[in-house]
Amino acid sequence: MYFHGKDIKIFSANSNKAVAAQIATHLGLPEGKCEVGRFSDGEIAVSILESVRGSDVYVIQSTCAPVNDNLMELLIMIDAFKRASAARITAVIPYFGYARQDRKARARDPISAKLVADLIVTAGANRILTMDLHAPQIQGFFNIPVDHLLGVPLLAPYFREKAKQTGEEFVIVSPDAGSAKRARNFGTRLDVPIAIIDKRRAKANVSEVMHIMGNVEGRSCVLVDDMIDTAGTICNAAKAIKDAGATHVYACATHGVLSGPAMERIEASPIEELVLLDTVPIPEDKMLAKIKMLPVAPTFAEAIERIYEDKPVSPLFV
Repeated sequence: MYFHGKDIKIFSANSNKAVAAQIATHLGLPEGKCEVGRFSDGEIAVSILESVRGSDVYVIQSTCAPVNDNLMELLIMIDAFKRASAARITAVIPYFGYARQDRKARARDPISAKLVADLIVTAGANRILTMDLHAPQIQGFFNIPVDHLLGVPLLAPYFREKAKQTGEEFVIVSPDAGSAKRARNFGTRLDVPIAIIDKRRAKANVSEVMHIMGNVEGRSCVLVDDMIDTAGTICNAAKAIKDAGATHVYACATHGVLSGPAMERIEASPIEELVLLDTVPIPEDKMLAKIKMLPVAPTFAEAIERIYEDKPVSPLFV
């Protein structure tokens, strides 16, 4: 059983500095003093510049690109806090990399998500706080408590307000069968119907739209997914529903990984607005006018406060 420390301390490595600063501000706390850099040979150098003895330490770090560097920063920071006698260490991972490698899809495949979970636990983390794991069962890969926040409660209000302002009749569209539950949850919150796109993936990062289950003709459609990586799935889906008679096409996702040709595909797609949460930072020089970012810091700050005070986190899912 884990007991919380004497106070809360918020630390950040290099992937989510802005989110960490916002979380600290919402909690009314200063950011913890630390330095995370590199030695001349590329090894990660971590220095904790204040005492954490007996404290409840929260390390904010998404394991997004560069994935392996950010993961190692997280592991080394956790180890540093453990050796500095922190009372409890919570790894706050807004975006959990390697989550898509959660099973053996082919013979001799690794299950990398489980390996990463083992690494984080072995490093010394006592608890995980994350958002929208690609596969919810990854929570079971950890032998420590996992608080799994959802992106839909943050995204749905934006489109509810948009519907009020524009009077549009929305249909929530799942870009594949795997996201149907998320789309249903989204549709229930807005009290609107859903549609599902049946697709077949020929190979990694390449998808082919087959047909649409549900009526999108004459409606404004909102595509909902947990993450957008190369944007092939979401852009193919947008084209399919536009061809099927949708009047407007919007899209939203929790994690905007946006690798490879993602930005070019989104810019050229029928998507009029793409709403993302800021679990993964997007460089200003790559930002598109049609992308809107919503903050996750208020939700993570409330979750941290609830964890520290031994209150349930489940009200954040409502």
